[in-house]
Amino acid sequence: MTTIGLVAISLFAPAYAHHPFGMGDSTNLTAWQGLLSGIGHPLLGPDHLLFLLAITFIGLRQPRAWVIPLLAVGLGGSVLSQFIPLPDAIAPWAEALVSLSLAAEGLIALTVASNAWLLPLIGIHGFLLGSTIVGAEPTPLLTYFLGLLIGQGALLLLVTSWSQSLLERLGSQGQRLGAGIWIGIGMAFAWVALID
Repeated sequence: MTTIGLVAISLFAPAYAHHPFGMGDSTNLTAWQGLLSGIGHPLLGPDHLLFLLAITFIGLRQPRAWVIPLLAVGLGGSVLSQFIPLPDAIAPWAEALVSLSLAAEGLIALTVASNAWLLPLIGIHGFLLGSTIVGAEPTPLLTYFLGLLIGQGALLLLVTSWSQSLLERLGSQGQRLGAGIWIGIGMAFAWVALID
């Protein structure tokens, strides 16, 4: 009975992941630190950055039309994480799932999976990004979300702008090679997240 009780308690303890600038406890963040953390986290976290970069390999029709929905779902995931904290016991599995999203993007680029999968995948990324600031005061929390909007928005505008020209240069063979590399990276990151 004690083991079951300990497992149950561990499932409800929130996980506090890292900030990109080593800020530690999110309850002591200033508004400025929240903004910098929001801008930096999706750009400095390799799995989040690679997820956003991989959108260039997918070859979306009307790529700019995807920017606002992707941002909205990503930020929605971050807001949701404030109400449903990530338990410590699930954190490695969540990191592995985020890593596997890179493999899923490779499958989307290979047209094995639908482009519509990008929305729930970025929602998972947003949830994990938001879980790093659970417990923060309202002001740094708002500036963190503003930073996420700025950092992710700028990168999404960049990758969607370059997507068509990059795919024209790479050709279908290059697109398949890029997709295969992303699948391999995603699988490797997922493996590391689970055994670490």
